[in-house]
Amino acid sequence: MINRWLFTHIDNSALIIFRVFFGFLIAAESFGAIFTGWVTRTLVEPKFTFNFIGFDFLQPLPGNGMYFYFAVMGILGLFVMLGYKYRWSMLGYTVLWAGVYFMQKSSYNNHYYLLLLLCIVMSILPAGNYFSIDVKQNPLLKKIAMPRWCLLIIIAQLWIVYTYASVAKFYPDWLDYTVAKNLMAGRANYPIVGPILQNHWAHVSVTYFGILFDLLVIPLLLWKRTRFTIFCLGIFFHLFNSIVFQIGIFPYLSLAFSVFFFSKEKIHHIFMKKKEFYNKAEIIVPSYKQFLISIAILWFLIQITLPIRHWFIPGDVLWTEEGHRMSWRMMLRGRSGTTNFYIVDKNDPKSTQKYVNKHEYLSKKQLRLVSTKPDAMWQFAQRLKKEHANEGKDISVFVKSNVSINGKKRKKFIDPEVDLANVPWNYFTTNPWIIKYDKKREK
Repeated sequence: MINRWLFTHIDNSALIIFRVFFGFLIAAESFGAIFTGWVTRTLVEPKFTFNFIGFDFLQPLPGNGMYFYFAVMGILGLFVMLGYKYRWSMLGYTVLWAGVYFMQKSSYNNHYYLLLLLCIVMSILPAGNYFSIDVKQNPLLKKIAMPRWCLLIIIAQLWIVYTYASVAKFYPDWLDYTVAKNLMAGRANYPIVGPILQNHWAHVSVTYFGILFDLLVIPLLLWKRTRFTIFCLGIFFHLFNSIVFQIGIFPYLSLAFSVFFFSKEKIHHIFMKKKEFYNKAEIIVPSYKQFLISIAILWFLIQITLPIRHWFIPGDVLWTEEGHRMSWRMMLRGRSGTTNFYIVDKNDPKSTQKYVNKHEYLSKKQLRLVSTKPDAMWQFAQRLKKEHANEGKDISVFVKSNVSINGKKRKKFIDPEVDLANVPWNYFTTNPWIIKYDKKREK
């Protein structure tokens, strides 16, 4: 049964055309990051970056290095699109994108994480075996079929992403339209659509369409009777997100996934008429079957459990942020706050708390990060400690922080009596210096 389900060969037109779309989009993402100033603002201008904790060795290249870095990524994306040295090009892009992802958090986006996962998956899929320079140079590489698992792994990954994105929206501030209202308030000055988005009916529509679309899009794409309808709704949904939220390539990448849901015959007819259509349905079990299945089980076990890790960490993830990243909690809340840092010279008994001017250290984006994110606050304290240690000083760093979620009243966020420069970061559980609040007591 499992052999027939995973290793039956099917026509590979969907994977080949997706490779072309994917390569073009990741090239556009890379070159666009240069020309829109994203690289400058995020990686060149700041004095340092807030990398993922534990990845301190990942730092931006000096001078114009990051521009060349992204240019190389863009070229590799074009190589993927053209199918030139496909496997190496895809692996190269994956490594470089992973470097960017773990190097900085100022521009964190769940979509960046999704792109990393897709790059890993695309690196192992046989997407360069047709309509590629590789095949033109070596006809022996030509294939018109692929094992079914190549299709299933993409569908399963997307199902996990969309389902968690929907489930995460089942909380009061989303369901009472607070989040939608706040999101649209920031777009009030958009021409034409801005005033429309301020209407209550628009907030209701965004709230429930967001939940239902994420929850149902994959099942309805899999069902033939609803496939075309949900695809048309998907065009509206993703173009709306592109225009209103300006989230780069990802709405278009989401539309490109549609090739995996329409029938193999239709995709072949639309995109690759000249290609021979494969319909033999041969079952070819590879020698690496057990290894492949073991890796797939491990991969999806991580994909299923990682997004729910916050359930096992004390405190509300919306407040503490612990377990928020890599969990498909997309556009769920707005955070704002005021956070001030104070240092005390431990070797001077007369030393009093000295205010730190964050503007001397941080970019505008980083200031927002340090004002609301506990890991960034801790990292900044470590940075201050290291800088002063180079001057021969041993300091303590105390933080006074008040944070608001979704426009509500600000509350104290960090214990001001804790020296953040001299406490460890807890990776797998809560950090006790983040103040938790009992919801029942608040009511």
